[in-house]
Amino acid sequence: MKFSAIDIGTNAARLLVGEVVEESSKSFVKKISYTRIPLRLGDDVFSMGEVGAKKKSDLLKTMQAFRIISDIFEVKRLRAVATSAMREAENGSRIVQEIKTNLEIDVQIISGSKEAELILGTFMLLGLDQGKPFAVVDVGGGSTEVNIFKGGEKLASKSFKVGTIRLLKEKIKKEIWSDITNWIDSSIDPNSDYLVFGTGGNINKAHKLLGLSSEDAIGLQEMSDLYEVMRVLTPEERMKRFQLRPDRADVIVPALDIYIRILNNFRASSIFVPRIGLSDGMIYQMFLEENLD
Repeated sequence: MKFSAIDIGTNAARLLVGEVVEESSKSFVKKISYTRIPLRLGDDVFSMGEVGAKKKSDLLKTMQAFRIISDIFEVKRLRAVATSAMREAENGSRIVQEIKTNLEIDVQIISGSKEAELILGTFMLLGLDQGKPFAVVDVGGGSTEVNIFKGGEKLASKSFKVGTIRLLKEKIKKEIWSDITNWIDSSIDPNSDYLVFGTGGNINKAHKLLGLSSEDAIGLQEMSDLYEVMRVLTPEERMKRFQLRPDRADVIVPALDIYIRILNNFRASSIFVPRIGLSDGMIYQMFLEENLD
């Protein structure tokens, strides 16, 4: 049973066509097709408060293409969500209505907490030791979600207005770092060691650049060393040295900065990268809903 998940993010719009399969008594989301379009809606939204005409046109064309791809794969269901940039865009709701009218795609503009909830759904497939406390950090273009778990239950969850595009545009509050530090300090047990998991395209890319296997965590020192090497290079130099796309070369440095700061807040020496994200969570939720019907 195939499903389509569309994630309209601050940096890019993504389409994942996938299905939930069982292998060796474990379930996971199998990726059948993945398409990513670097729309950069945040460039407009964080500068002028709305999605401009050109990016709106590109978004509509992207959604039309995603609809066609989904139809080709004969998916059972399609779900589309929009996150930080569209949450803040003054014309976000009007664009959503236009997509629904013209393409019959019902886009939900979701909150940071809902975004985190969808991502975390697939974490239950990883077979984690529920007795150990852990945290999940998702860094996007417009926001960063931090969720803390212990005993299989979510103890704390917070969405912060700091992301890669927002940092590049210098559109963050000066007190954001102290806000994050204070919230984490007040939410964790100082006597416990937390496993930290990272999600998002930038941490996935860093994990790949470091040549690590899927089971290997990124050490804090490894990440800090990569950050120090990259931050003094221009985006063009990063593209050449690390074979990065233009839309990855600029955002990976602020992303690493955020992950490093949060790892230090948790006093953690490494971060695990399961390479699952919002789209995977959407696929898994649709699968669960279909099997409940």
